[in-house]
Amino acid sequence: MCQSLPLDASLWHALFLLDRHIADQVHDQGCPHCAGKLYVANYPRKPRGVKRDIVGPHYSQRFSFCCSVCRKRTTPPSVRFLGRKVYLGAFITLISAGVHGLSPEQRAAVLDEQDISAQTLHRWRRWWTYYVPASAFWRSLSGWFSPPIQYKTLPGALLDRLKGSTLALRLRQLLSLICPLTTLSCPLYPEGAYKNSQDVIVTV
Repeated sequence: MCQSLPLDASLWHALFLLDRHIADQVHDQGCPHCAGKLYVANYPRKPRGVKRDIVGPHYSQRFSFCCSVCRKRTTPPSVRFLGRKVYLGAFITLISAGVHGLSPEQRAAVLDEQDISAQTLHRWRRWWTYYVPASAFWRSLSGWFSPPIQYKTLPGALLDRLKGSTLALRLRQLLSLICPLTTLSCPLYPEGAYKNSQDVIVTV
């Protein structure tokens, strides 16, 4: 998987459009804390993992808002960024999935190829295998899977359970499903890309 990352420009543009759609919904709802009007206050970002000429200039910012009344921040869920991680979410997901089950030598070769430290990979794997399964969101989502997904196999097993003829399509679906985990300041999650998780999940 690591040697065939779907890094074409169409994937990154589709993720940007989905992020903008989610941000527009959050903006229209107003401040979740006091119902005040939200103003644009995007965060600057310098994402790593993919060359800038591939992702385009849109990836230099993460959508965020500031309330005109209470001044509190509201950062919408994102399919591009996993919280404050500097590497892009799609890149983190694919590398984390690709190294599962590899021998130490094979894993070292992947790290060298992608210029990633072992400590960085450990943090990504820990996020996927500890933080995600422990979240209330994942516990509610995991009920859709039959048989259940073993947390140690994330995120690869989740990619395998999603419908889609290409890896890029399944990756977009995965990032859409988990995007509520990418923010702590937006408690009112708007209607996302999928109204019903069962529409994109394969049960075996």
